[in-house]
Amino acid sequence: MKMEELINSSQNAKRVVICGIGNDMRGDDAFGVLVAERLKELVKSSNVLILNCGEVPENYTGKIREFKPDLVVFVDAVDFGGEIGEYVIADPEGTLGEAVSTHGLPLKFITRFMKTMINADFILIGSQPASTALFEEPSEVIRERAEELAELLVGILKNPIEGSESSSSPPSCSR
Repeated sequence: MKMEELINSSQNAKRVVICGIGNDMRGDDAFGVLVAERLKELVKSSNVLILNCGEVPENYTGKIREFKPDLVVFVDAVDFGGEIGEYVIADPEGTLGEAVSTHGLPLKFITRFMKTMINADFILIGSQPASTALFEEPSEVIRERAEELAELLVGILKNPIEGSESSSSPPSCSR
């Protein structure tokens, strides 16, 4: 899946949940948490719910269900063999959603469970970490990529949800 597909998925979404996943004490595993915390500062829409799920996204399924989203976006550090900081956009029920990583339940299972409760699309946006060792700070590359993704998501979310027109195309995420 490419960024254009994410944009197309968001075009039809009236209500969106962004789930930042990770552990801010495990270096680059903080990617999803960094994105969620930045989005909380930038997005002020009642149609967007931003959750810092930490290592336990499964604990937020009730909040997600109650919000009744059309689109759920998981943001997480994903080791897919890419360049450090490179993005990947995938179906969380696919191969990348099987990784247990630092979280209790694989996203694949959380997504399947959520689909029994809500009619929404689910997307995983991952960034390749350098290190997820305990008691490390996130790398500068991951901090920069988290900021870039937050800004990109603000632009994507603004158009369909707020109904604003934009003549510029969204920035590219390739690196």
